[in-house]
Amino acid sequence: MRIIAGRHKGRRIEAPEGKELRPTGERAREALFDILAHGRLSDGPAFEDAQVLDVFAGTSAFGLEALSRGARFVTFIEKDRAARALLERNIAAMGEKEHAAILSADATRPPRASTVSTLAFLDPPYREGLAAPALAGLAKAGWLAEGALVIIEMAAREEFELPEGFALIEERRYGAARFVFLRYGQS
Repeated sequence: MRIIAGRHKGRRIEAPEGKELRPTGERAREALFDILAHGRLSDGPAFEDAQVLDVFAGTSAFGLEALSRGARFVTFIEKDRAARALLERNIAAMGEKEHAAILSADATRPPRASTVSTLAFLDPPYREGLAAPALAGLAKAGWLAEGALVIIEMAAREEFELPEGFALIEERRYGAARFVFLRYGQS
């Protein structure tokens, strides 16, 4: 896996062996960031100077891609110990330690927010029904700014019930994956 664009373009992201983590493919990530770059969902690139939240962070691909393209800071939330170790190595390899924080937490019951995010990525394990409870937990704990753009990656045919306080903007499918674009604070 590689960073697609920005100051870290072409740099490798360490990916896990085995099937515990399911990293988002480069093509799907590139398509997602093209959507975010061209301002259809915001007044310019959604990641530019953004405070970003990367939940169920895994390899850190979403957050590191956002940092590479101009995000100000990324908070990564990941409860799996092996995934957190991978996150730490990837962040260090990019030289982004001062622009990143890693929280060991359950995304469905996160701690009170230390900062609010304007852009959030959620990549929960497919078909486990964690997206809606995580969104509700993040909103309740104060992690999302009013009007924050939230993108969830889930299985293409996975059921999803929109939690209160979120508005569906659009959905895009890429092979076995689906990106769901939401706005927080608008229902």
